[in-house]
Order: sequence, then C-alpha cells, then structure tokens
Amino acid sequence: MAFGGKRLQGWNIAELWVRACCERYVTKTLKKTLPIILSLLGVALFTFIAAKAGIQPVMEALGKVGVGGFFLLVLIQLVLDVGLGLAWKAAVPQIGLARLTGARFVRDAAGACLPFSQLGGMVLGVRATLAGHQARDVDGEDLHWPEGVAANLVDITTEVLGQIAFILVAILCLVGHQGAARFIWPLMGGMVLLSLGIAGFIWTQHRGGSMVRKAAMFFGRHIASDWRESLIGNTDIFQARLESLWGRPDRIMLGAIVHFSCWVGGAAATWTALELLGAHVGFLSALAIEGVVCGIMSAGFLVPAALGVQEAAYVALGLIFGVDSQISLSLSLLRRGRDILIGIPVLLAWQAVEMNRLRKERATLAGTPDDTVTSVLKKARTSAMAGAVGKDGSSSRENEKEDDAAFATAPRVL
Repeated sequence: MAFGGKRLQGWNIAELWVRACCERYVTKTLKKTLPIILSLLGVALFTFIAAKAGIQPVMEALGKVGVGGFFLLVLIQLVLDVGLGLAWKAAVPQIGLARLTGARFVRDAAGACLPFSQLGGMVLGVRATLAGHQARDVDGEDLHWPEGVAANLVDITTEVLGQIAFILVAILCLVGHQGAARFIWPLMGGMVLLSLGIAGFIWTQHRGGSMVRKAAMFFGRHIASDWRESLIGNTDIFQARLESLWGRPDRIMLGAIVHFSCWVGGAAATWTALELLGAHVGFLSALAIEGVVCGIMSAGFLVPAALGVQEAAYVALGLIFGVDSQISLSLSLLRRGRDILIGIPVLLAWQAVEMNRLRKERATLAGTPDDTVTSVLKKARTSAMAGAVGKDGSSSRENEKEDDAAFATAPRVL
C-alpha cells in the first residue's frame, strides 16, 4: 500500500510537471499566434465588407473628398492630438506639455501603423515619455520608468473616463432610431462592465500594491533589459508616483473633461468627413456613429489596428442613419489614411530621437573609466530612481557616502 502510495505520488508529480509544461507551451504559442490569427480574421472581414460595398463606388466617394478635403481632416486630427496632450498635462502637471504631446503622438501612431494591439502602443508610449538623452520633468528632475509608466496609466484612465461619458451620450443620440436596439442594450451592458473595470483599475492604482507589482512585471517583460530591473526593482517608488498623481482628484477630473472634449471633437471630424463624402447627416447622428464605433473598437482592442472591426462598425452604424455602405467604408478608409499619414512621420522622428540618445550614451560611456561604468550600470539597474527618491525625502545625494562618490559624479545612463 505504501509502495502504491509512493507510485501514485510520483504519477501526480509527473502529471503536474507535464501539465505545467503544456500550459506554458500553450500560453507561449497563443501569445505569438493570437495576434496573427486576429489579424487574418480582420483582413477577411475587411475583404468581405469591401466586396459587398464594391470598389468602384468607394473610389467615387473618396474622389468627392479630394486632396484638399483629406488634408483638412488631417489638420483637424492634429489639433485633436494637441488637445490630447493638453488632457494629459492636466492630469500629470509634473511633465512638460511638449514631451507628453510627443509621447501621445507616438502611442497613437504605434497603435495605428504597427502590427500591435492597443497594449503594444501603450508600451511604446511609456518609452516615448522618457525619450531623449536626458529626460527631465518641469522641475529639472530626471524621469525614469516608474514616472513614465505612472503617467501613462493615469492618462489612459482619464481617457477611458471621458470615453465612457462620450459613449453614453452617443447611446442617448441613438435612442429612437429604427434598428438601434440591437446596439443599445449590448453597449449599455458593455458600459456597465467597463465602468466596473475602470473602478477596479482606479482602486488598484490607489491601494493594490501587489497588483501594481504585477503591472510592473508586465511592462518589464516588454521593455529593454537595461530598464527591466530598474522598473521591477522600484515598484514602491512606482506606487508612490501613482498615489501622488491620484492625490489631486481635481486634476484627474480636469483631464477626463478635456478628454471628453476631444472625443466630441472626434465626432466633429466624423461629421466633416461625412459631409465631404456627400452624406448629409446631423451632428448628433455623427456623434452617435462615432461614439458607438469607439465602443465597439474598445471591445475589439486585441485586434491589431482594429482591422475589419472598424469597418464593420462604421457600416453597421451608417445603415441606421441612412448612410450607404460604400460611404461608411470610405469614411473608415479616410480615417486609416489620415492616421497613417500622421503616424509614419511620427514613428520615424521618434526613431531618430532614440538613435540620437543611444549615440550620446555611447559617447558618454566611451569617455568614462571602465570601473566607473561598471559601478554606474550596476547601481542604475538596481535603483534607476536613486535621484527621484530624494523627492520624497527618503534619500538625498547630499547624504551619499564617500564610497558612492564614483556613482554620484558619473554620468547617468537612464
């Protein structure tokens, strides 16, 4: 009996080991293949919609817009992007407006032009917040990964708060239209779930220390190894930065209000595009279309660039307001063309900034003694926030010991 028990225990251990290996393999495989599968499904959906609408009618509709009309839409979007930077600045006043606006451009460009989901764009947005050789806040203090991640999380939260209000207004504009019921109730249910989710997300940023560490681990797996240990090893500082930002609820509310204004501005851009395409609908109808489309795209956030999801949403909503499918598809193509025209130069400029930063860092390290460089790298990887901790009074460079003099006087690498 004892022998059988040992054998059974051995089989249990083997079973657990095999199960763990299988789960790890499945997770790894899904992580690689899921974006590809979703992209292919999006392409198939886009192709089906384009075939149903017809290529010739779509080209004729786009011809009505012309080059001048297209650049008008690009100009409107650029103004909205600056407004998004202002919304971020309202919630995170410690970082300069130009830096936040540039990071917002990069975050949106990555989501629109690169084969990433919105999560991938968020990770690049964090890196863009810290772009440049010496990233500093308005007080001249160095910016590091804890500040960058905290600033992006707060901005994403305020944007979602503004989006919830915008979608609710859009649903109100949708009420009473024939065929709208099939959108209203699912959207209302989605808004309830989204509201609960954002409430939990806000609570996590306030009180969820362990969950904050998990978030840091997530971002750490998606950034360069030079900064991975710096972020994961400074979760307490990261939590302190979040609590500092959430300590000003008036700022958070102001950021959400500005984001809501930008969402309404997006509806104005949609109304302008529909007018250029020859579909004369009221502004409230355009607001309903844009709001519901944004809600549907948020639900399909895992699909890279919302390929196919955006087109299907525009076509379905357009039919409720009497907009032909070719017009709705043209509207979606105008939106994609606008985002690409803005996004590609932004990504190229960001890469130029990153290359310049790397060249300066290499030049700085090349002129530094090897033992000092080793000390700098070791301390930077374990405590990239050594200077920032001084803001909270927990440490100060004036109190450094003599054996840390080499690190204190050496150039910073983060």
